[in-house]
Amino acid sequence: MASGTTIKMMREEATCSICLELMTEPVSVDCGHTFCCICIIQIHENKKKDSSSLENFHCPVCKAEFQEESIQPLKQLANLIDTIKKVEQEHLCEEHGEKLCVFCENDGQLICWRCEKTPQHEGHVTVLIEEETVTKLRKVDDEYKTLKLYMEEQIIKWKNLHTFLKEEEKSYLWRLEKEQENVLTMLKNREVTLEKESRELKKHVLDLKRNDEGLAPSLLKDGTGTMDMKSVIFSTIPKAYYKNIETVCNVSELYFDTKKILERYQAIISLDPDTAHTVLHLSENGKQATCGSPQRKPDTSERFTVSPCVLGCQTFTSGRHYFEVSIPKGPEWDVGVCLENVPRDNDMTREPESGFWAIRLYKQNNYVALTSPPTPLHLREVAWFVGVFLDYKAGLVSFYNMYNGSHIFTFPKASFSEPLRPYFRIGKGSHLCLPSL
Repeated sequence: MASGTTIKMMREEATCSICLELMTEPVSVDCGHTFCCICIIQIHENKKKDSSSLENFHCPVCKAEFQEESIQPLKQLANLIDTIKKVEQEHLCEEHGEKLCVFCENDGQLICWRCEKTPQHEGHVTVLIEEETVTKLRKVDDEYKTLKLYMEEQIIKWKNLHTFLKEEEKSYLWRLEKEQENVLTMLKNREVTLEKESRELKKHVLDLKRNDEGLAPSLLKDGTGTMDMKSVIFSTIPKAYYKNIETVCNVSELYFDTKKILERYQAIISLDPDTAHTVLHLSENGKQATCGSPQRKPDTSERFTVSPCVLGCQTFTSGRHYFEVSIPKGPEWDVGVCLENVPRDNDMTREPESGFWAIRLYKQNNYVALTSPPTPLHLREVAWFVGVFLDYKAGLVSFYNMYNGSHIFTFPKASFSEPLRPYFRIGKGSHLCLPSL
């Protein structure tokens, strides 16, 4: 490969002395000098405009006279100029003429492979440009995925909080209405009692006036009558009713207690690529899956070949376990657990008898628990953030709508004796996401 000095000399030779740029359509004249074709013609045309005489051409360099017919194109020089342009576009080293393919981190500059071996860069940290670029792109991509997942989790949490506050508001208003009914009923009863006691008091007053002369000496003589009368009078005075109404609405403690209890058994779940159907596209970290066009994947006995299913990498053989699944979009999906050894090459009915404990969404927000026969689920809110709780020893599998903290369904008690794994079926156009802890 030509050195940087050679390229520089070639560029000087291929530079037009009129426009001082690399020649375009180079031509030569009788004296041997070369120019851009348009440059030499333009000079002659300008002279013809300035003078009425039709004088011959003159070389701008040596002033030698030549005829217009003697201008000859130089195809070899044109090819050489194209080569010079291509070489310059490759960002070659000026000293060695080699491609700048190494980045010196100590000097912060691009160098060629020959520069790397010189004493000037001896002992410096160098990285191939291609390797550095790929590394940076992968790092940026990982950061983007992490940030996107974090934002999705934050959106879910804020939506949950908004829902809980709305539910608490409804509950609080309901309690106020009930309290209002109770207070009004009590006040009305008190009003009736007061009217009755008021009539009795008026009757006592009239009796006192009628028997004023006869009753007074006896009252003065024996104080018991007076005391009895006072007790009657004061017993009729009603006590004021005070209701301390709480005006601060707390976020549902029940939800947070439930979530706190479940999170004690939180399991870190990732998707197993060896079990994923060919139409399922899994992220590198095994936390996301989308149903799309078929892909080429190695044939394994673990892979689902009929239904778009995938299992979690984790295996449960004892204890209690809880995991969450976000399904932000999609018309159809299954979420739950299944026996580790369920067949992968047929579209069997998903039910406990065949080793599946799951719930399903299908056809416009229709939810069912995959019992035999399926149990319809009537959910108040869309279940796009589902919690799955497994108590292996007790034989229970429960589902929760973590959007509002409500219980969805618990399968009838089973007796587990084989390993279980997280199970997911992702329909066309659906997207599944497992939160990172």
